[in-house]
Amino acid sequence: MSVAGTYDTTVKSPMGDQKGTLTVTPNADGTGFTGLMAGGMGSMEIADGTIDGNTIGWKMNMTVPMPMTLTCTATIDGDNLTGTVNAGAFGDMPLSGTRQG
Repeated sequence: MSVAGTYDTTVKSPMGDQKGTLTVTPNADGTGFTGLMAGGMGSMEIADGTIDGNTIGWKMNMTVPMPMTLTCTATIDGDNLTGTVNAGAFGDMPLSGTRQG
């Protein structure tokens, strides 16, 4: 099954659960992807998206509430997504999600 899709996500952050929508659009060769993470604090473009089987990795440049680069990885199993968001000095935060549709 392709990793492509839109996922309703939750990140367990120190500021509480952050709900959002992750859009994954694979490149033509299937080794990378582009997309967007949108949530209550705005939206962030996906940078450096990679696909390795059913595992995806990417970075996002957060500006609110403070500027930092988030490094993310997730494994997709059917319509479920689980992974982590690394927020530098704040450490890893659990990420979960379900594909829409």
